[in-house]
Amino acid sequence: MADESSQRYEQRLRVDPRILAGVRRTVAARLREWGRGELVGPAAMCVTELLSNVYKHTATADCLLTLQNLPHGVRAAVTDPEPVLPVAKEPDHLSETGRGLFLLGETADRWGALPVAEGKEVWFELDAGPAAGEM
Repeated sequence: MADESSQRYEQRLRVDPRILAGVRRTVAARLREWGRGELVGPAAMCVTELLSNVYKHTATADCLLTLQNLPHGVRAAVTDPEPVLPVAKEPDHLSETGRGLFLLGETADRWGALPVAEGKEVWFELDAGPAAGEM
């Protein structure tokens, strides 16, 4: 089994829509490295939603993306300087925006938001079977 540091990945970002495809590729590569290939699609979608919210709702668009390989799956978190916690609402299906947290809640096994010294952290977890090589 790999050491704990190889089970965690952090990347500081200044979010811009043009970088999202690259971040999705990074998430996919890290999850495949951890034997979590089955979680690539949902993890990439959820990370994109969290980063899009940083871009739309913070003054600086600076954040920290953290991925962790857990015994039961993966955890991803985005920490940004905005202290206001997000609230999921029933989406307006006629609106072009406002469905991100609803989609996150429908996709992730668990998610939440908490205040931290730097602002807030919004996180989600996706469950999976044991990672390849852990059986």
